[in-house]
Formats: sequence, C-alpha cells, structure tokens
Amino acid sequence: MPSGKKQKKTAPGKKSGKKSGKDRNLKKAAACIIFLVILTLLLGIMINEALKKKNTESQKQVAAVPEVLRKPIPTVKEQKLPDREILTPSEKKDLNDVSKPEKKYSGKLPLVAIIMDDMGHDQKLAEKLLSLNAEFTFSILPFSTHKIKIAEMARAKGLEVLIHLPMEPLDYPAVSPGQGALMTTMSPDELMSKLNENLDAVPNIKGVNNHMGSKMTASSEQMNQIFSGLKKRGFFFIDSRTTPDSKARSSARLFHVPYAERDIFLDSVQDSEAIRKQIRLLINKAETKGAAIGIGHPYPLTLQILEEELPEILKKVNLVPASSLVRTEG
Repeated sequence: MPSGKKQKKTAPGKKSGKKSGKDRNLKKAAACIIFLVILTLLLGIMINEALKKKNTESQKQVAAVPEVLRKPIPTVKEQKLPDREILTPSEKKDLNDVSKPEKKYSGKLPLVAIIMDDMGHDQKLAEKLLSLNAEFTFSILPFSTHKIKIAEMARAKGLEVLIHLPMEPLDYPAVSPGQGALMTTMSPDELMSKLNENLDAVPNIKGVNNHMGSKMTASSEQMNQIFSGLKKRGFFFIDSRTTPDSKARSSARLFHVPYAERDIFLDSVQDSEAIRKQIRLLINKAETKGAAIGIGHPYPLTLQILEEELPEILKKVNLVPASSLVRTEG
C-alpha cells in the first residue's frame, strides 16, 4: 500500500462548513430583499389609497363650490376684452328715470350727447356709424384691436374720442372687465401706473368714461387717486353710472375735474321697441333738464334703430359732443 496520510473523505450529501455558512447568508439576504419588496408594495398601496381618499374629498369640496368660483382668475395677458358689453349681471338694473317730464325746457332745442361705448373691436360697424354723419362721441377700449384706426376715422369726421376706462365690477371674476382694468386690490402705485397706461393707449383723447366699474367707482379713496391723474392730464370724466353708489361726483368736485353723468342707457335690452323707448326717454330727459347724456353700444340692432330714429331725434334735440355737457363743480 502506498505510504502517506490517508485523505479524509466527506460523506455523501454533506457540505463543508464554509459552504454551508455562505448559503445561510444568501438565504438571509434573499429573505431581507423579499421583505423589503413586500413592505414597499404595501406602502405603495397605502399611499395610493390615501391619495384616492384625499382626491375624493377634494372633488366633493369642489362640487360644493359654485361653478363660477371654480374657474381660475385669468391673468391680465390671458384676459380678452368683451367685444360688446353692456352691463354685468349686478349692473344690469334699470337705473334710468322713466318718468315723463313735468315741464318742458323753455330754451332752444335741448342738447343731447350720445356716447358709443365699447368701440375699438369692430371697424366695419364703426364705419357704418360714421356714415350716419351724426354727432356721436366714440368711447374706445384702450386695448381693443382697431383702436387707433377707429380713433383716426372718428377724428377725421370731427367726432370726439374718449377712453372707455376698464374698472372692476362687482361680478369679478365671473365677469372680466378686460385687459388694463383698474382693480380695487391694486396699490396706489399700481393703480396710477395702470391708469396712465390706459390713458396713453389712444392719442388725442378728450376725456374718459368708465367701462363696467360698479365696484371701483364705489371706492372713494381710489376714485380720488384716479381723478388726481385725470386732473394732471386735463381730462374730463363722464360717469357711466353702473352703480348708484358711485363716488365719482364727489371726487370730481374735490379735484375740480369737469364732470357729467349718464342719464339713459339706450340698449341694455337688445330689442327694437325697447331701444326706441330708451331713445324717447333720452329726449324726454333732455326736454326736462335742457340736456342729457345717452350711452349706446356697437350692436348691429342699435345701429339700425339709431339710423331709423335719427331724423326724428334731430327734430327734437341738438346732438353735441360729450365735452359740451361736462361742468366743473365746486
């Protein structure tokens, strides 16, 4: 037999101690990995369920809010000027004096100024208005599409041009007054900067009247700021009277800014007979006071009725520029 030490044989089915320890470590690692995977899945499920619950609660809360308040408030750049706006829901009240005149004006023919608001978007309709050869006053929205061209056409016809100054209505943000609007949330510096931006938008204007503004014109402090800016420019102001709470008159008196108020809205209701009735009321008002201011808007129906009624209007009143009817109070 060969000499030397006999090699120790490992019994079949048995592993060395070293290899067995490595296997145990691998099993532990695998168990940890499986545990972590299961834990991650459970956490994911829990988080997903929590998010679903939160989303459901949010949807219930949103559903309880009126639809108009769910809409995000547009930025100034996103806002689009309404093409033809008459009054917002809060402003759409009959603020006209519908009484018959108790006595007639005893002088010559009474004076009437008809301001056409919301001008600047529809050039063709502006051209048709100009073709009537009547003494209308054009009030142009400061950021409207054809503002410069329409202003130039009006001045070429000898008509007076105003800035239709956008102001915050009570219905904001459900109703937007459009780009450049003066808002009650603005600081004094922001308000004056925005005012000057509006007043610079159309050259050679004579004065201003408000676009919407049922909330802004009721703010005494901010109207005083606005009128201080108008005073520096030498502009007059005509209050469209979209609210009976307007403080414009007292601001005009304080700053000695030439001032007047709208007497009649001609076309708050887009109906032929309703517009004819408002024209009669305007004439009645002028016959009572000696002068009156009416405000219309660039609607095709308004243009049609004005064209039909113009011969009768001119028999009873003299049409004049808006500046003829403003007065400096105090």
